[in-house]
Amino acid sequence: MGFSMTQQFSRLIALGCMAILIMAPMIALYFLINIDQFADIARSNLGLPIQWQTVSDMQWYSLWLLTVFYAVTGLAGLYFLRRAFSNFAKGQLFNHSNSHDLRLFSILLFAQALAEPLYFSISSILLSINHPAGQKILSVSFGSNEVKVIALAMILWVMSDLLVRGGKLESENKQFI
Repeated sequence: MGFSMTQQFSRLIALGCMAILIMAPMIALYFLINIDQFADIARSNLGLPIQWQTVSDMQWYSLWLLTVFYAVTGLAGLYFLRRAFSNFAKGQLFNHSNSHDLRLFSILLFAQALAEPLYFSISSILLSINHPAGQKILSVSFGSNEVKVIALAMILWVMSDLLVRGGKLESENKQFI
């Protein structure tokens, strides 16, 4: 029996998650060693009106550490997503393990969506801490991207419950056959 398209997509998703989980620590280490490159990327992505020339190396390393803590939440979520999709690729759709893994993924996704505004707020304070009084920055934003991620997390939470119920139905059907 060949793999269904669902199983092939599931395998691709699981492999993609694994690739990210393997590459992320290497990328983090690379940017720790090349903090100036990390600083260039941060400057262009944060879009804050910071006096960049005043930001010290210690502030960049602190931002790097904050970024790692923020990213770990997403990486932990990918770990659980990978586990669920690995099972899907094997044709194991309805079981408690998948439900548990999807539920943990949805919780971590939700947590990261809530942490994103906090991450940017702390980043703005951290990078402007050495500015003169009246020029320190506190940037707070909560937008449609966070709302979309929170909605997705809630949908996945419901789907994790559906997997358990589907497993019960599958088990009942096997008893009747």
